[in-house]
Amino acid sequence: MLCGANEALEALHMDQPLSRIDGSASARRHFRYFDYVMAAFVAILLLSNLIGAAKLSSLYGLTFGAGILFFPISYVIGDVLTEVYGYANARRCIWAGFIALLFMAFMSSVVVGLPPAEGWNEQAAYESVFGQVPRIVCASMLAFWAGEFVNSFVLAKMKILTKGKHLWTRTIGSTVVGQAVDSAIFYPVAFLGVWETSAVMTVMITNWALKVAWEAILTPVTYAVVSWLKGREGVDVYDTDTEFSPFAKADSD
Repeated sequence: MLCGANEALEALHMDQPLSRIDGSASARRHFRYFDYVMAAFVAILLLSNLIGAAKLSSLYGLTFGAGILFFPISYVIGDVLTEVYGYANARRCIWAGFIALLFMAFMSSVVVGLPPAEGWNEQAAYESVFGQVPRIVCASMLAFWAGEFVNSFVLAKMKILTKGKHLWTRTIGSTVVGQAVDSAIFYPVAFLGVWETSAVMTVMITNWALKVAWEAILTPVTYAVVSWLKGREGVDVYDTDTEFSPFAKADSD
């Protein structure tokens, strides 16, 4: 049923007259809505790490980090960025998000480390919310950087292989691989040697499965957003001539 609904949405968006362009052309092109999508990507990334990461929640006997409810949305937006604007533009957003995370970690450490004023008794509460363990911060940033680039690379390559059809196969497929890389880096780097190895593996696999499930559930939303943006931008980007190194410098970078 889900695949049928997605194919119907795909048929609707294929009715729109779109100009096919390659990745190098998209990197030099000015898009109407790109800046808004990038802003949403960075905002959700920061907020899910700042607000959601510090809280453990439990529903129906399942314990999880609250950030998992919203962090996968950044992967959905990452899919939208690559699908609509191409890998080169997605690369710019990933670096913007990474630098924003780096600054957030730096600012948190400085602000938390400042001595509290006399009579201000909220330092302990402030540290519990905004204090960050360096090992976990490092793990989070490495996992985000690697996972997002893998996610974008797989989606861009699958778009060429599928000739732009069956969007759901590449959004879900890229998330399966990208989130696997993310989880395989984050949980061992952050917790191996602190938690039992079996616990690290269990949480790693569980969170990977939950993130992929979120991507699948949100597929109709991804279709709708991709269709709307492609219709407004008027192009369909294929990364047939793209340099996929994370460190490559496009003409517009």
